[in-house]
Amino acid sequence: MVERIFRLGSKEGMDLESAEKALREMGSRLSGNLLEKMLNADGGMYIGNRIDCRSGHQAQYQERRVKQLVTVVGLVNVSRAYYHCEECKGGVIPKDEQLDIVGTSFSPGVKRMMGFVGGRGAFSEGRTVLKELAGIDLSTKAVERTAEAIGEGIEQIEQRQIKAVLAGNVKFLGDGKAEIPTMYVLMDGTGVPVVGRETEGRMGKTADGKARTREAKLGCVFTQTGLDKEGKPVRDERSTTYVGAIEEAGPFGARIYTEACRRGLSRALRVVVLGDGAPWIWGIAEMHFPGAIQIVDLYHALDRLMKVAKSVYGSDNNRWKEWSGPVAQILKQGEIESVVRALKRMRPRGLDKKKVVRTAIEYFELNRERMRYGKFRQAGLFTGSGVIEAGCKTVIGGRLKQSGMWWTVRGANAIIHLRCSLLNNRYEDHWDARRAG
Repeated sequence: MVERIFRLGSKEGMDLESAEKALREMGSRLSGNLLEKMLNADGGMYIGNRIDCRSGHQAQYQERRVKQLVTVVGLVNVSRAYYHCEECKGGVIPKDEQLDIVGTSFSPGVKRMMGFVGGRGAFSEGRTVLKELAGIDLSTKAVERTAEAIGEGIEQIEQRQIKAVLAGNVKFLGDGKAEIPTMYVLMDGTGVPVVGRETEGRMGKTADGKARTREAKLGCVFTQTGLDKEGKPVRDERSTTYVGAIEEAGPFGARIYTEACRRGLSRALRVVVLGDGAPWIWGIAEMHFPGAIQIVDLYHALDRLMKVAKSVYGSDNNRWKEWSGPVAQILKQGEIESVVRALKRMRPRGLDKKKVVRTAIEYFELNRERMRYGKFRQAGLFTGSGVIEAGCKTVIGGRLKQSGMWWTVRGANAIIHLRCSLLNNRYEDHWDARRAG
């Protein structure tokens, strides 16, 4: 190997890239040999003829077994003492538990890399990245299974924290004392393409009436300390964190509430829940954030108004613009009673158009206190939910809605949890928790 490297630097000129690759290969081989010796220095971690099987029984020593392990420095062979429990009909390998390689042939370092690339992009792309940048050659399926397993592990920790928060035990949240001027809690939903068995019995918007997606709920929390020179609210830099899952509103409410608690909900002087007009959002707001300021996204409200105008007057008729322009200005001021009166003065023809207007009236009347946009602006608050809509594209769309992707709910949720952990800069927390046991 050394002679080969020197040949690469001949008089004709050095092939630097080839020399780099050769040196990396040599370094990996040397490091792999050293790591293998270190791992086997304990003789397989034999700790006696009989040990506790973790279920209250005794496991009998049988033999030493060798596992080939994929590590960041190449393949190594690890010798481990194997014990068998007759009552449980299963094996116990203490060394696997110590090294965190139970049920896997990948080292923690390799699994960490697999989770990172699996959460960032398509599994096939992750496989290519690992091969090109780290020299680790794995199958696409291995990246997929490991990334999903890591996501599920992250969710297990999350569920323990949710349970602790709902029980009133929030010690894990830390003891920050600084007051938070304004905390925002935003929620939205977006469809994730799933395999056929995940939508059985569910109605969809396709021509055949069958669902092709499942709704992933996404929530984010961010803070606001001040205003810009023009008096507009400014989101605190790097303050946005996400949670998400394909689940019903009940468990999702507990999830976003836990995230808000983690972010310092008890220290927030003002809490704002911002979203579109979906009833499940306001149900969560009432249950978990009582007293919070509730705001319907202004752009959703404006869009609703435009759709009514186009439905009644026709999108190819300028009358919809003539009607909606002045009413939109009224809406932006938060004068919802005037908006409702304008809707009631419309004279739609046909049952369908009448239903559109009637539904819009109900929508604005139901949400009128959530649409006092003039008052919200005076208070220096955001009135648009662009942060969560961008989050739906970044967290969900950019990873789970690429061309040709079809998910199981279990797999999609695992990757959503993994992706949120990465974007929240909490990925290392998962590995710290694993090391702590």
